[in-house]
Amino acid sequence: MLPEGWRKKSFGDVVYIANGLVDPREASFKNTKHIGPENVISDTGRIVNERTCGDLKLISGKYEFDKHSIVYSKIRPNLNKVCTPSYSGVCSADMYVLHPRKGIDKNFLFFSILGDTFKTRAISMSMRTGMPKINREDLSSIPILLPPLPEQKKIAAILSTWDRAIEGTEKLLANSQQQKKALMQQLLTGKKRLPGFTGEWKVRKFQDLFQERVETERTDLPLLSVTANDGVIFQEDSGRKDISKEDKSKYKRIYVDDIGYNTMRMWQGRSCLSDKEGIVSPAYTIVFAKKDICTRFASYLFKFPPMIHVFYRHSQGLVSDTWNLKFKHFKEISWKLPPLPEQKAIAAVLSTADEEITAIESDLSRLRQEKKALMQQLLTGKRRVKVD
Repeated sequence: MLPEGWRKKSFGDVVYIANGLVDPREASFKNTKHIGPENVISDTGRIVNERTCGDLKLISGKYEFDKHSIVYSKIRPNLNKVCTPSYSGVCSADMYVLHPRKGIDKNFLFFSILGDTFKTRAISMSMRTGMPKINREDLSSIPILLPPLPEQKKIAAILSTWDRAIEGTEKLLANSQQQKKALMQQLLTGKKRLPGFTGEWKVRKFQDLFQERVETERTDLPLLSVTANDGVIFQEDSGRKDISKEDKSKYKRIYVDDIGYNTMRMWQGRSCLSDKEGIVSPAYTIVFAKKDICTRFASYLFKFPPMIHVFYRHSQGLVSDTWNLKFKHFKEISWKLPPLPEQKAIAAVLSTADEEITAIESDLSRLRQEKKALMQQLLTGKRRVKVD
């Protein structure tokens, strides 16, 4: 049952899908901006890195759009690439230019297209061919719910407010991440010293600082997974293939404060400090502190680009698919390090930066989930808005 005052329409009844391609080689389009699917960030409507037809040396036909248009990618609807440019330009023939008909608010329509209901229907229709792609007829047939125009505008305004909050939080996150990078650059090189520390930094060989841990036959311990961004997590939480029935007798034990690194991917910075005890794949090398090294400090050092380059230079193998950094090569590496107390202080500063980043990431995740739930309620009329 439809909410009072709402109508159910086919998408083709609420938009006109533009026809007719233009030639971007014509002189009049030389300085015209071009948008392709690659320029639209999924689920956000944000446009990035667009360039002019002249810069791109485009030759194939394009569709024209203006500031009143919605541009929607017909390729892979699951990526949900839709935007509302604030200027006139041309777009890839892999996109549709949609012109809202009279009585339809462009921004309301934009959010409706982004919504799960529209996206799910578009995906199901696009799977009929080898390349996921939705044709004009199928797109036009998708049902859409329409409240009265004033309510459309109010819903769009509410959701736009959430978008601004999300975008602001994303910028805050990017700033915090950049500040951490700058801190690492200063603190891990000694360019900036923390108050109270004046001790000399000395070149130390890793074999004097680290020892390899090779403990196997501990199948009684929980199975862990070493991730690139989330640290060490329980295998069951990783979403990876269930290997519970496979032989894990050769899996390696890892303790809290050990560092696990991917033997074949250390040259890409694949390592992390463990906050759990358990067993990990034999594909990982496990190291722990011998003396004069704080493993939390080392975990940051191992993510530092100049250090990663050293791991790359010490990796062995003929091609990148076989490059590896076994402990016998790892231990030959040398690096200039501060005394242990300063290492711990640096690690504490960087840990605080990580905590701030984690808190912002949590806020961002909450905002996105709340917006998604709000869209579901507002775009279906389950939650009505007051119109002035």
